[in-house]
Amino acid sequence: MLDLIRSTASYIRTQVEKTPEIGIILGTGLGDLANQIEIVKELDYKDIPNFPVSTVEGHSGKLIFGNLNGKYVMAMKGRFHYYEGYDMKQVTFPVRVMKELGVKTLIVSNAAGGMNKEFEVGDVMIITDHINLFPENPLRGKNYEELGPRFPAMTEAYSHRLIRMADEIGKEEKIRLMHGVYVGTPGPTFETPAEYEYFRIIGGDAVGMSTVPEVIVANHAGMEVFGVSVITDLGGKDVTQVPTHEEVQQAAVKAQPTVIKLVSTIVGKL
Repeated sequence: MLDLIRSTASYIRTQVEKTPEIGIILGTGLGDLANQIEIVKELDYKDIPNFPVSTVEGHSGKLIFGNLNGKYVMAMKGRFHYYEGYDMKQVTFPVRVMKELGVKTLIVSNAAGGMNKEFEVGDVMIITDHINLFPENPLRGKNYEELGPRFPAMTEAYSHRLIRMADEIGKEEKIRLMHGVYVGTPGPTFETPAEYEYFRIIGGDAVGMSTVPEVIVANHAGMEVFGVSVITDLGGKDVTQVPTHEEVQQAAVKAQPTVIKLVSTIVGKL
């Protein structure tokens, strides 16, 4: 595993003039954030050694290097999901490579279903914590001390400092920002009404099929993490709406200006 990480990072270094300290993972329907980046270099996933290839509509599969709000960043336009058939080490491999390249701060975004009764479709939720319901942990198996400790703490999986920064930006820009706990599930089915109620009862505010594995690995690697969800649909025992992937994408696209403003401002302040 160490050899794979190092060989991939070594290849990327031959393709770019410098490597960034900020990494961004763009979720479903949020790819337009990449358009705000003054692109210096683009790499297709298929051309990067050892990289998986995204198979989901709305995930284009490019690694982007460039400038965002005065800072040099790298961004994944398209991520990998457990439900696509990848194992957790493949899903989180790009985060390992980011760390090897020198990334210290990771920003993750996703589309999520909401079960908090105060949420509306199109809301932007700052992730304050998560509940991991994936059947496999990305740290399962041999631990490499070079990558992180055997038993990493997850007490502050999402940086309190960056959450405070986001809240200040929200007040300044008059952006409606919600806070909540993200529940990570394997997918690919959308949740049943009973499952939505279960996730709400155990402390969840939103649910999705990504993010948690990458955040676990980022914390294992010592990165500072900020996470944001776009609430693209609502669920629960009293909700009759039947979500489709297309509707989720459309709702995410509608919320993009808010996410772009929030993320780009945070990046500028780092």
